[in-house]
Amino acid sequence: MSPRVTTVVVTRDRRADLERSLPHHTPPVVLVDNASTDGSVAMVRERFPHVEVIALDHNEAAVARNRGVRAAATPYVAFADDDSWWAPGALDRAADLLDAHPRLGLVAARVLVGPADRLDPTSAAMRRSPLPRPAGSVGPPVRGFIACGSVVRRAAFLEAGGFDPVVRFPGEEARLAADLAAYGWEVAYADDVVAHHHPSSTRPPSRARVASEARSAALTALMRRPWPVVARTWVGLGRTPAGRRGLLAALRSVPAGLAARRRLPARVEAELRLLER
Repeated sequence: MSPRVTTVVVTRDRRADLERSLPHHTPPVVLVDNASTDGSVAMVRERFPHVEVIALDHNEAAVARNRGVRAAATPYVAFADDDSWWAPGALDRAADLLDAHPRLGLVAARVLVGPADRLDPTSAAMRRSPLPRPAGSVGPPVRGFIACGSVVRRAAFLEAGGFDPVVRFPGEEARLAADLAAYGWEVAYADDVVAHHHPSSTRPPSRARVASEARSAALTALMRRPWPVVARTWVGLGRTPAGRRGLLAALRSVPAGLAARRRLPARVEAELRLLER
């Protein structure tokens, strides 16, 4: 049987993490390298010749995943980071769900963290999603996901525009999840599709990441939410030092965010408000 899922891995300057994670992946695999300077590309080409490498000359952050999706020849694409991989059988299970549910656009997996397989808090929150669950759905409907724990229908991903260059990273999932729903695609959590994430030791300091997440939240709201929600989001972020740093960083991307602004359908906006409550 021909493969149904391509795994797209994005990386930047994490050669040691790739040496640990790539042996867990089964073909087809596409690695998109965000202009690494640590020899990652040469190492992968030498040690993992079955991996298709797309070497970029600049850092596209999360947007680099779009290149991997476009290069994929399979109907479904699983995302992985350089410090994550999929559990045995997980991608077959995800493909079975996507085969059986033609309007399912994205499967959000159960993500287990570290050697102790601790449940990621985001997975726990998705498992408890308060959104109404339609009869016959694969799992709780969600309006967010963890990128390295997601399997997408390639056609749905491309229709929704993939990851965008305004948000870039982190927090790139929120806008895409909302847009998938806006186009009528289901986004659902599946507890029996499992990904492993062993966070890299080279991750940025938590203080910097919180500010980056605030920037992403501000820009995502600007691009898709009603103006009162945009104002409430920005005011709320401005109440903390990290939030204010994020807002300052967001200012330079406001013109691009306004150019990409498109209000979500009322039903999707109502779902987001339910989740926020």
